[in-house]
Formats: sequence, C-alpha cells, structure tokens
Amino acid sequence: MAATDDTVFDLTFTRNDGEEVDLQEFAGRPILVVNTASRCGFTPQYEGLQKLYDEFKDQGLTVIGFPCDQFAHQEPGDDEAIASFCSRTYGVTFPLSTKVDVNGPKAHPIFRYLKSRAGGVLGSSIKWNFTKFLVSPDGRSVKRYAPNTSPATMEADIRRALAS
Repeated sequence: MAATDDTVFDLTFTRNDGEEVDLQEFAGRPILVVNTASRCGFTPQYEGLQKLYDEFKDQGLTVIGFPCDQFAHQEPGDDEAIASFCSRTYGVTFPLSTKVDVNGPKAHPIFRYLKSRAGGVLGSSIKWNFTKFLVSPDGRSVKRYAPNTSPATMEADIRRALAS
C-alpha cells in the first residue's frame, strides 16, 4: 500500500517466519516500530525493547522489529539467523519482520508511512539502525526517536499512548 494510506493500520508486513500480518489487528493500540540490526553499536537496545514489551504488552503495546541491512552491512544474516540471534542473545519475543529497506525506492510501505508522519534530522530519511517510531492508538500520530534514544526513556510516552 502507498504511504498516503489513512493510518498505519491499513498496512501489512511479513513476519520473519513468512506469515503475513495485517496491522489492523493492532488497531486501537500503540505500536513501537524499530528498524534493527544485529551487528550495530545500538544492538543492545534489543534488551530494553524487550523490557518495554514485557512490561506493557498486556496493556496493549506491540513492539515490532524490522531488521534492515542498509547501514554499514550491520544485518547480514537471513531471517532465520536474525530470529535465532535475537531470541538467543536478548530473549526477544516481540514480532520481527523479514529483512526490509527503510530508505530508498524499495523502502517498506510502513517506513514510507512513518517517515511521512514524523521527519527526522535528515528530513524524512532514516539515518541509522534503531530509529524508533511510536504510533498512537489512532494509527495516525507518530513520534520519532533517534537511534541513540534508549528504550527506557520512551516509557512516559508509551504510558501516555496507552492511556489515550
């Protein structure tokens, strides 16, 4: 779907196990979308993302990791290797997509949508791994966080999104 869709809930993604996921199943709840990589200086953020997911999933938060190899070849593995690494190293249980592009002509529609709603330092481009987007329960409002923003510092915004 195009980046001009009304809400992020109009889009889909493919989980790393090949299952197509309609974001409509998360409508009315906040989603934290993160472009991830296994060999990045920010990779330890997986631990903090998992903590947020564990703490808030029963209240409605979904965290979705989108592995991306567009930045210094820091996500070279295939989907199975990425899933194994995330589970084994950081205990990740939140959904992971297949590996995607976040910039350029092949950027995944979710990232085209998110970037159109929340620009960054480099305009709409994503500058590095672990750029985070908190999508409000309405699927329209998006708050963007820099790669160096630790997941723990997002907790107050997540609580507000859950309360809205």
